[in-house]
This record gives sequence, C-alpha cells and structure tokens, in this order.
Amino acid sequence: MNPPDQGPLWPRIKSTVLGKARNPLDPELFSKITLAVFLAWIGLGSDGITSSCYGPEEAFLALGTHTGLGIFVALATVFTIFIICASYAQIIELFPGGGGGYLVASKLLAPSVGMVSGCALVIDYVLTITLSIAAGSDAVFSFLPETLLPFKLSFAAIVLLGMIVLNLRGVKESIKPLIPVFLTFIVFHVIAVIYGLNAHMKDFPALLAKTGADIKATSSQLGLLGMFLLIMRSYSMGAGTYTGIEAVSNGIPILREPRVKTAHRTLLCLAVSLAFLVMGLMLGYLLYNVNATPGKTLNAVLFESITNGWDQPWGKTFVLITLLAEGILLFAAAQTGFLGGPRVLSNMAQDRWFPVRFSILSERFVIQNGIVIMGLSALVLMLASRGSVKFLVVLYSINVFITFLLSQTGMVKHWWQMRRQDKQWPHKILVNGIGLLMTAFILLSMVFLKFFDGGWITLIITGSLIFVCILIKRHYNATGRLLKRLDNLIEAADMAAQKHAKVPTAPLAYDPKAKTAVVLVSGYNGSGLHTLFNIIRLFGDGFKNFFFIQAGIIDAGNFKGSEELQNLQQHVDKELARYTGFMHSQGLYAQGFAAVGTDVIKEVETVAVKIFHDYPRTVFFAGQVVFPQDTFFTPFLHNYTTFAIQKKLYHQGVPLLIMPIRIIPFEKK
Repeated sequence: MNPPDQGPLWPRIKSTVLGKARNPLDPELFSKITLAVFLAWIGLGSDGITSSCYGPEEAFLALGTHTGLGIFVALATVFTIFIICASYAQIIELFPGGGGGYLVASKLLAPSVGMVSGCALVIDYVLTITLSIAAGSDAVFSFLPETLLPFKLSFAAIVLLGMIVLNLRGVKESIKPLIPVFLTFIVFHVIAVIYGLNAHMKDFPALLAKTGADIKATSSQLGLLGMFLLIMRSYSMGAGTYTGIEAVSNGIPILREPRVKTAHRTLLCLAVSLAFLVMGLMLGYLLYNVNATPGKTLNAVLFESITNGWDQPWGKTFVLITLLAEGILLFAAAQTGFLGGPRVLSNMAQDRWFPVRFSILSERFVIQNGIVIMGLSALVLMLASRGSVKFLVVLYSINVFITFLLSQTGMVKHWWQMRRQDKQWPHKILVNGIGLLMTAFILLSMVFLKFFDGGWITLIITGSLIFVCILIKRHYNATGRLLKRLDNLIEAADMAAQKHAKVPTAPLAYDPKAKTAVVLVSGYNGSGLHTLFNIIRLFGDGFKNFFFIQAGIIDAGNFKGSEELQNLQQHVDKELARYTGFMHSQGLYAQGFAAVGTDVIKEVETVAVKIFHDYPRTVFFAGQVVFPQDTFFTPFLHNYTTFAIQKKLYHQGVPLLIMPIRIIPFEKK
C-alpha cells in the first residue's frame, strides 16, 4: 500500500523549522503571541539588563586612579536610568500604539527628523545583535582552551544564524528558551551583590573616608572643575548602560493588553533591576578594590573576590555559573534587536522611507523581511569587525543616544506647546528636560572622546542610510504623483453609478450561460478601475457576470488587535461593495469575494481556484503597473505580486490575463 501524499518537500521543511502557520481569525491569537510583563522583561529588557556586564566597567575604568569618585558616577548613572525610563513612560502614554523614538521625532518634530532618528535606531539594533553575540562568545570562550579561540568568530556566526531561525518561528518561541538563563543571571547576580555588600558592611565608613580623600586629592591635582570633568567623563563612558530602554516603547504592539499598563510595568522592572545591579557592582568594585586584570572582566574579578573565602569547589562553581549565565544572556540580549529592529523598519516602511516589503508579516505573524535583514546585516558587521567588542561598543553607544536626544527634544517641545491644556506640564517637561540635558551631554562626549576610535564610522554608516532613505522616499513620492492621475477614474465611476442609481432596475441574477470576468483588485482605486474599464473596452459585451477578488493584507500596521483585524475585514467588504454597486448600476451582475491573511498570493490563489471550479466559463484578469523606466532597484521597492499570482494560478490550470496599467511621466516644462 502506497503511503499518502504529504505534499511538496519545501512546505514541510518550512513548517518543521519555522512552525505551522497561525490563523489570523483565531479569537485567542493575540493572547497566544503577545507578551505579558514577565516575558516582556526578558525579551525587551535583556539588552538593558546585560549592559551591566560592560557599562559600569567602562565607567569605573575611566576614573583611573581616582576610583573613590566612583560612588558619584554610580549615583548619577542610577539617576539617569530612572530619568530615561520615566521619560519613556511619558512617551508610551502619548503614543500607546508604539513606535518609540522614530514615531516621537516624526510626530513631534518633523518627518525628516523622525527618519534620522529611525535610521540611527535601525543601526543601533543591528549593533545590539552584533555586540551581544560577540560579547557572549567572548564570555563562553573564556572558559575554553586557547586552542579553540580561532573558532570563536565561526561560533558567533552560527549562534546568530540560529537566532534568525528562532525569531522567524515567532516572538514567544524565541523568548521561552531564554527564561531559565535569564532567571539564573538575575538570581546569581543578586546573591553576589547582596552577599558581597553585606560581607563588607563594616567597611562602608572606610569607603566614605576614601571617597573624601579622593575628592581632596583630585581637586588639588586637577582643580574643582577638573574633578567635575573627570566624573562627567567617567559618567559618559558608561553610556552603554542605558541601551535597551528604547526597546520597550518600540515594542508596545507585541505586548499583552492593556499594552500601556504592561509597558509601564516592564519599564519599572527594567529600571529597578538595572539600577540595583549597576549600584551593587560599582560599590562592589570599590569595597573589594577591584583592578583591571588581563583576560578578565571586572565582574569576573569581583565575583572571584567575593567567593574567595568560600569552601571549594562551591566558590569556583558559583563564579562559573554566574559568568556563564552572563555569556549566554548576552546572546539573549540580541533578542532586543530582533524584536525592535524589524518594528522600526516596519514603521518607516509604512511611511515609505524603506521598501514596503518590510511591513509584511509572515504566517507566524513576525516581520519576516525585517528579521532577515537585521540578522544578515549583523552577520556582515560581525565578520567585518572580527567580533571585536571594544570596537562595537563605540559604534553602539553613539547611535542610541542620537535617538534618545531627538526623542527628548520632541517631548520637551510637546509639553511646552501643551502648557495651557495640560495642568501637569511643568512636571512632565521637567522629566523630559532633564533627560534632554543628560542625553545631549553623553552624546557630545561620546562623539568627541571616541571619534577617532571608530565613532566616525558609525556616523558615516548612519549618514549613508539616511541618504538611501531620502532616495527611496523621493521614488515613492514620484510614483504616487503618477498613480494619482488614475484616481480621476474613481470620480467618473461614482458619477456614473449615481446617475444610473436614479433609474429603477429589476434585480440582477447570475447568468450561468454567460462568460464571467474575475478581476483581481487591491481596493477601490484608480488601478482597479483602469483594469475593469480596459476589460469592458477590449471585450465589449463578452462578459455578463463580473466577480471581484480582494485580499486584505495583515501587516505590521494593522496587526495590533482583533478589533483592527475586524476593521480590515469591513474595509475590504466595503471596497468590494463599491465595485459591485458600480457594475449593478451598469446593468451587469457582480459579486465580491474577500479574503484576509498575511500572504496576498496565497489568499488570492485559494479564492481564485475555488471560483474556477465552482463557476464555469470564467476568465481571470489582473492589472500591473508599468513604470516609465525600470531600474535595478524597482523590484525591491515594488511588489510584482500580479506575476507571482499568475504563476501560481497557471500551476493550478487557471488562466490569468494581465492588463498593463501604463503611467506616463509628467512632461518637463
């Protein structure tokens, strides 16, 4: 007995690797794929939490021999964490639909400023992925024999590719495996901090005395201004500590309802946990007189000092687990880039700064093209930098503070404009104003201090991306002006329908003996009417029945809740009703067929094949815009969906005729 046919091989492989497609009409869909506070803390907060592995260290080392001043740097850092989180809490309230720094700058400053913020944020998320995996690889290979070091870069690349696949499976699926690692990291670090501080509680008076002595010595050597600048330099060198906070605001669409409340709680969890670790580690460096040791991080030296008096092998085992959790969780921190980066690309694509394909969702309801482009960009950067954490940190810190600065500027402007409508505006503008001053200082310091250490590279990369976005936007604007000419057909069709609507007609019925024209449309627009009128012009009275197929596409813009999906379904039905109403006014039978999904090709194919089998004598038509000049980049900026549908239907034995929609460029005066 022959085994049953299981279908083509590739779909089965795809289903096995990425998981089965999800049903967009499932009433429990959003509860299944959105994140509650705990998972959001892991998925969106892991980047911020793991910044404690390198941010405080950079700040502490920048003090040189004046380590006693570290307590001021720690306090300033903790204050900055809460200020930035508080300012983003206000951003979340003002923009409950999400969008983060890109949306804030676009709406409150200018679309072009928002584009700059978005480009900086995209590069930042690519660097988040690259830096996190590179740092994690360094941590993992620190436990392995030196003979394996040549394989570190290959290992990092494999991990990166694995995370791409994991994210293509879905949001929750990519986070759940990280839960035990995240909890291990938190628990062991909390134990280390609490035990370490408690063991040296009696040394706090000596620490305060040392701080006082350092203040006197430094002020006498450098002067009060010099001491202040040294503290501020150390403070700015720890800029990596604040990275990842933006991700919560940008990731609101994937949070559990009520989203604003979930986002606020996630921010609170992130702020408290990060502030605790930063303050605890900095105090630990001071109490245990931690110094830089070749081949080891300051955290490693600190944990070894804390467990020095423990019975062995418990001390070494504790340090091993703690540092290993650091290394693995740094891999998890890359998740922030995979969650936030595609979301920014999607928001910018909907505004036509990036190709529209970056707003399309896959069957697993993730922004597939965004995940792939972020992952591959990170892979290129990983190979180009040879996984150098020191080099990547420089690129990383500058870009995130460009976004911070523009976001705070936009919020300050907003509260000033709202001073007569909002009674709480003084408090709100104070929070964002302090955030603006702090982020401006850190950004300028990082650019000045690290310009020749790689800072110029990130500025060139971000500037190049901005230039590309400008070119893409100009292309879409020019195309939009050309297509707008076709919109005159809408007015003509509506006038004709209103004219015939005044004349009473008998109810129309489907004529099974007559031919049926099935028209594929993307909405009640000029291109759809152009195709319809061409069919009537070319075939005259050859068709007595007209069917219209329209697929409502679920993309990142409308995938925000079951209510949005219902609105999409109603919109499609309304658009089809306008087509059928027009054809009825012309004395012809018409019927609309709607579908809703993430893949327009698949949805149209399913409906078309059913129509072809249920209704004989059908001929399928679709329109295709023909540009005055096609370039190498045209296929990337526009989806040639019609040709893909035609190929699919041909395999099913369904004929599809493509009607050209030629748009003529404006004549130069």
